[in-house]
Amino acid sequence: MRIDVATIFPEMFDCLKSGVIGKALDKGLVTVNAVNIRDYTLDKHGKCDDTPFGGGAGMVMTPQPIHDAIHALDPNRNALRIYMSPKGKTLDQAAVIRLARREHILILCGNYEGVDQRVIDEDIDEEISIGDYVLTGGELPAMVLINACARYVKGVLGSEQSTQEESFSDGLLEYPQYTRPREYLGRQVPEVLLSGDHAAIAAWRREKQLQITRERRPDLLEGK
Repeated sequence: MRIDVATIFPEMFDCLKSGVIGKALDKGLVTVNAVNIRDYTLDKHGKCDDTPFGGGAGMVMTPQPIHDAIHALDPNRNALRIYMSPKGKTLDQAAVIRLARREHILILCGNYEGVDQRVIDEDIDEEISIGDYVLTGGELPAMVLINACARYVKGVLGSEQSTQEESFSDGLLEYPQYTRPREYLGRQVPEVLLSGDHAAIAAWRREKQLQITRERRPDLLEGK
């Protein structure tokens, strides 16, 4: 899976070199290429932003350097082009699985008050949000998207079962997990998990999923 990122802060993506995603990058299972939009500006002072037409607070990223950066990364328009935006559709597990099937994704990270709408209309396929709140830029949302999608690339996780038995994999939140020791701080591992009865364990886990989802995300149970 190839992921290109157009950003004015490419150094932020160095954190992806750690942990599970870092190992996937080392193995070549996933490629993340973060490029600096500033490298493509024609402004002699290196500017990538300007005041908004119509007035208002803050600055808006200008279209020229963004357009040129995108076309340098994806000249034949083979990539799915995504703009991380609070106006976008909220990222969920179904979207993650859909995006993880793509061979090439290009992510645009906005900053300041956003980017000129003309470059969105011309160069972007879809806008995605990671939640109903606003951050200082699109870099952190882009990293969330990359992390979530990379987990579904074959070979990234040690076991495919890891993505099959987690929160949202079946529309519910995940059941509680326990490991050794059997007792800690006076708290015991539930006896059913020690029983060896796989049917009883599966039933217990399902009941816990329903209970936790009902308490914390009842919206997920609508229509079930």
